[in-house]
Order: sequence, then structure tokens, then C-alpha cells
Amino acid sequence: MAKPFSSPFFLLLFIILLQTHFSVQLPQSQLQAFFTIQQILNHPLKLNSLDQNIDVCSTEPNPYFTIVCYEENITQIHTQGFIGFAPVSGNISMEALFTAFAALPGLKVLSLVSLGLWGPLPQTIGNLSSLEMLNLSSNNLNGTIPVEMLGLRNLQTIVLDHNKFTGEVPFWISSFSGLTVLSLKNNSLNGLLPSSFSRLGNLRILQLSMNNFNGEVPDLSNLTNLQVLDLGNNSLGPKFPTLHNKLVTLVLKRNKFRFGMTHNLSSFYQLQKLDVSSNEFVEPFLPSLLSLPSIGYLSIAGNKFHGMLLKNMSCGADIKYVDLSFNYLTGDLPACLKLGNKSQIVHYRGNCLSNGRQRQHPYAFCHNEALAVRISPQRRKENEPSSKIVVAMSIVGATSLAGLMVLGVGFVFSKHAFKKPRTRVILEKAKVLYPSKLFLDAREICQMAKLGPLGLPAYRNFLLDEIKEATANFDVSNLIGEGSYGQVYKGILGNDNMVAIRCLKVRKRRGIQAYTHDVELLSKLRHIHLVSALGHCFEYNSEDSTVSTIYLVFEFVPNGTLRDFISGQKPIWSKRIAVAVEVAKGIQFLQTGMMPGLYSNNLKTTNVLLDHSLHVKLNSYNLPLLAENKNKVNMLSSSGSKEVSKPIVKQDDKSDVYDFGVILLEIIAGREITSDNDVSVMKDLFEVGIKADKIARKQILDPAVHKECPDNSVKTVMEVCVKSLSEDPNDRPSIEDVLWNLHFAAQVQDLGQGDSPSRKSSSPVFTSQ
Repeated sequence: MAKPFSSPFFLLLFIILLQTHFSVQLPQSQLQAFFTIQQILNHPLKLNSLDQNIDVCSTEPNPYFTIVCYEENITQIHTQGFIGFAPVSGNISMEALFTAFAALPGLKVLSLVSLGLWGPLPQTIGNLSSLEMLNLSSNNLNGTIPVEMLGLRNLQTIVLDHNKFTGEVPFWISSFSGLTVLSLKNNSLNGLLPSSFSRLGNLRILQLSMNNFNGEVPDLSNLTNLQVLDLGNNSLGPKFPTLHNKLVTLVLKRNKFRFGMTHNLSSFYQLQKLDVSSNEFVEPFLPSLLSLPSIGYLSIAGNKFHGMLLKNMSCGADIKYVDLSFNYLTGDLPACLKLGNKSQIVHYRGNCLSNGRQRQHPYAFCHNEALAVRISPQRRKENEPSSKIVVAMSIVGATSLAGLMVLGVGFVFSKHAFKKPRTRVILEKAKVLYPSKLFLDAREICQMAKLGPLGLPAYRNFLLDEIKEATANFDVSNLIGEGSYGQVYKGILGNDNMVAIRCLKVRKRRGIQAYTHDVELLSKLRHIHLVSALGHCFEYNSEDSTVSTIYLVFEFVPNGTLRDFISGQKPIWSKRIAVAVEVAKGIQFLQTGMMPGLYSNNLKTTNVLLDHSLHVKLNSYNLPLLAENKNKVNMLSSSGSKEVSKPIVKQDDKSDVYDFGVILLEIIAGREITSDNDVSVMKDLFEVGIKADKIARKQILDPAVHKECPDNSVKTVMEVCVKSLSEDPNDRPSIEDVLWNLHFAAQVQDLGQGDSPSRKSSSPVFTSQ
């Protein structure tokens, strides 16, 4: 009988099959991205990026580097520093590194361990949308955990151990519904643990030890899959956490837990490791902990547990390590802990046990100390007055507030005061006694009726010589912007008025009559919240007198863009609402204040300007004159930021509402929105925040306004924002509804009642479209 594969033919076939299965031809873009990563990290392979024949996917795996490919995609990258490895230089671009990773569309596992990576995680980490496991442990990463990680919707494992991250654990972590492992050990994170942890139903491992967390641990009893919980070396407590009884490992050492343990753990039959050492527990020791069927490691050292142990107490069959040291235990050490087994380690010194070889205190010491740790009635009484004072102040404040509201509104605190059908009535009555500066006054109504703010000169036809003189013959020093539709110059007219002049090169040769309608429409762009048009000028071709260039003259707005204003001056919350209202008014005028209306105006914070009084001026119009070959135009902006594209819609008015939602994201969060991914991440964050409590909502806000914004005002603006960003245009509110709800948020701000009980149930009112 022939031996298998004895034939050369079968041997050759086997080799071909092996090569076919294991060799993967990567696309050039992924190959180039891989070489970029290798050059930035300089580890561990010295590959020549010019050699196009290198089969990266066939690289032999080792403990320091492994790459896995599947179906023409790099799916896993594991790399780790080693003895003699030079850490990555501190001046490498983390932005460039993660941009290169984002060029690997199939990347599911990314592990960069002990490479000396330094600095904050870049925003581009949010572009690794296919990632399922992220391990960046043992580096020098710092800063807060970036909100852009919300873009990693498929994450199942997050390991950021042994870095220098600061700030709180973000409440939006619960958005990762598939998360099974969250490990943030040994960082400088602080604050309270978010209550949103309770929504991580798939979580199996939660490790947050060696940070600076404080306060109570949120209720984790819903985490029925949780097996490992390590909260050691923090300042958590005093109440023992509420947990599900399927835990396998529970580490709470070196915290400030004081009570509640013995009532929680008797049914934890799968528990293998329990470490509550170095806390402040003051309660009886539960002997049944020694006999839990799976227990192998038990440490209660350094607490104030008291009670009597007996020789005949039973122990679990698998118990290998027990530390009862430095408590107030009396009686006899159980015989099951004195077996003399070398594989079993038992510590019990510093108690008052009558047997055993380790040093003990006399019985009286433990008896007296156990009595002393109880809280005396006198101490309780000392605490009562301050509590009563706080309650009294709260009651007085609430009563005064209620009286004020009853005087001004009448029925604000009635049972049905804030149901949607009555909210408009409330505001109409409220504004009589509490007029908001944001509501339209008589002067503004007059200005709107005249299609423009007072003080502007009449729209007119400028001479070419005027244009040249204003710009010093288009001197480069006056150039302030350049885009798809020509250059923009700063100019000074003969009356010393400063203007902005757009130079538009005409693509089709037409006579002046062809632009009559365009000029008429341009002349209507006059409103208090628009960069108003002052006039135009035609330049002609000498051969046939057709128009060659159109110069559009606009008022000059000196105080920069809305984006610069938010990031630079950090305006207060009431000013941010005022800005949002003014943007919405500008949109409303473009759509309804002129015939025909202008829609799809491509609005964003870089083409919303502020005048000398810090009032908003929209600077982007979808004029037919400018949009002959394009659907949108950026009127006077020279921003180089990446466009935010909106879903294709039929209702043009709802396209502007979507743009307004993106602007509102920046106004609320105080951060730049420069891509579709940014919009998606922040919208998801707002949706989570709306359902969360006011503490969580304030984490989303620009830190500059944390302290002075009423929660109900914040929640209302967030809801308007999320509604405006709906994918289905039919779900977006009209600009009139947007304006009304912003006025509502402003009214709440003016009244200072954002946190009153009756307003918590209120919500924005959107009419059906």
C-alpha cells in the first residue's frame, strides 16, 4: 500500500493549497498604510516599503509582532515592546498613526503594548469603525478618554491599563452594547463611576483598580454576565456594591467600604477570589465565606471585622489562600486552616484568637475595640442639625421659587402645567413679567419688514474703478479668502466703509440682461442676521461686451467666525442660546423672507460670522448666480475644513435645518465638527445624554458653561439638536419650531428655573410636518 502523499504530484498539490490558503494579496492602499505604521513605530520589522513583492500577511508571527489577514484585508495587528526595544519617540504624530490604522477597513483587533506611545488619543481614533478589540496598555498615553471613540460601534474589548489617562469614565461608555471587557487599571482617572455601567449587559470583565475614583459604586446587579470585578486601590464606598451572584473574582481592596458585605455574599457560589482587604468594614465576619464551594482566595485583612471563629468550621475544598490579619476576631482558628499543607497559605495575626502560632492580641483588646467602633448616639445628634438646616434651606428656596412663579405665570406648578398642549400658553404669559432679551422687539420687527437692518446704504451698481480703488487694484495684501467661486478681497469705499468683495469669473458668455433676475435676488439679501449685499459690478469682454466678471459687494463683518468665537471666547450659556436663535432667524429669513426663498445654503460655523456687537451674520447663500454648476456654495468662507455632508433630501428647507443641527452641536459641546463621523458620534452622545441625568448631561457641555446653565434649558437645546439631525427629513422640525423651542430654552434660562421639579417633565414641542 502506498504511503499518503508519497506521490510527487500529491506533494506538489499540497504545497499549492497551502500557498493559496495562507497567501493574501493586499490592496496597495493597505500595504502603503502598513508601511506608514511601521515607519512611525519603527518596530518590529525592518521592511522596505519600495519592495512591492513583500507578502506582509505571510510574516512569521512572534511574541512581539503578529499580523493576521483575511480576504485581502489586514484584520489584526499585535505588537509589543521588548527588552532592548527603543520606545517610540515622543514627537511622533499620533494623528498620523491612527489615520494610517483607519486606512485598514477590515481591522478588527489592534494591540499596541509597551511601545512608549505618548500624548492624548487623537480624534482620528473614531475612524476605526470596524475595530472590535483595542489594547493600548503600558504606554504613556494621557488626557481624557476621547468622545470620538463613540465611532467604534463594534468594540467588544477596551484595555487601556497602565497609562496616564485623566478625567472621569465617560457615561457614554454604555453605548458599546457589545462590550465584554473594560479594563482601565493604573491610570489617573477620577470622579464617580457612571450609573450607565448598569446598561452594559454583556460585560464580563470590569477592571478599574489603581485610579482615584470615589463615592458609591452604582448598582451592578443587572450585569448578569459579569465574572471579574476589580475596583481595588481607589476611594470608593462606604456601602458595599450591589452585585449579581455569578461573580468569579471580586477585588475591592484599599478603598473606603464600611458596611453591607456580609448581607450580599452568602449566595455567591461561583466566587473563587474575594479581596476586601484594607477597607473600613465594621461588621460581623461571615464564616460561610470560608466554605463557599468555589472559593480559593479570601482576604479580609486590615478591617474591623469582629466575631467568633470555631475549630469545627468548614472550609471550601479549593481554598489555597486566606488572610484574616488585623481584625477583631476571637475564638479558635478553624482546623481546616491548620492542615500544614504547603500549598495552603494562611495569615491571621493581629486578631484575638486563642490558638495558632501567629501573634495575637488579648481577648479584651478585640472585645473593647469592637464596641468602640460603633457610632455613639451623641455623634449622630451632632450631625442632625446640619442636615435639618440643609433641608430647611431647600424648602425655603423651593417655596420662594414657587411663589415667584405663581405671581408671574399663575399655574406653572399646577399638575398639568408642562404638558405639551399648554407649554406655549405658559411662555406667552411668562414673557409679560419676564421678558427675554431674545424675543423679537418692535424695532427688530420693523427691520425685518424693511428687509434689512437700518444704517445700510441702498443697494446699487458699483463702477469698476470704485472696486479697484477699494481693493488697491486687488492688492494681495487685501486678499482674505479664496474658494471655488473666486477670490474675496477686503476693500474700503470712498466713504470709508469697509466691504468684502467677491470676484466671480463667469463661465458662460452672456449679456447683462441674463443677470437681471440674479441682481434682483441679490438685492434682497438684507437682514439683521445676514451678511447683507450692498451692490454689484459687471466687467465686460472687450470683443463682444458679454459679462466676464461679476463683483459682489457685501458688508464687512469684523469679528471672525462663530467657531473662533466659541473656541476662543468661551461664551456663557445664555449667549450661546442667543447665537443659536440668531442663526435660526437668519435661516428663517432666507427661506421665507424673500421670494423665491433660498434653501440648501451649506451653513456651518465657519461661515457664520459675528459683527462688532457680536451678533450673528450668516455668510453662505445658495444663489443661482453662484450655483450654476454646484448645488451648494460657501459664500465667503475660505475654511479648509472637511465638509460635513448631509443625507440627500427632497425638502430643501430641511437641509438647512440639518446644517443648523450641526452648528448646534458645536455651540453646545464647544468642539469642532469637521466630518460626518464627528456628527454621528456627537449625535449618539447627545441621545445618550438626553436619557441620562443632569450630571451626565453636563459632561457633554463645553466645560466653560458647566456651572451656569439650567438643566432643563440644556436638555431642550439638546433635543432640538438631535431632532434637527434626523436622517429622515420628515422627522426634522421646521425652522419655526426650532425657533420656538430655542425661545423656550432661553426663557428657562432667564427665569433660572431649569432644575425645578415641574420643568423636568417638560420637553420641546414639535408640530407635525
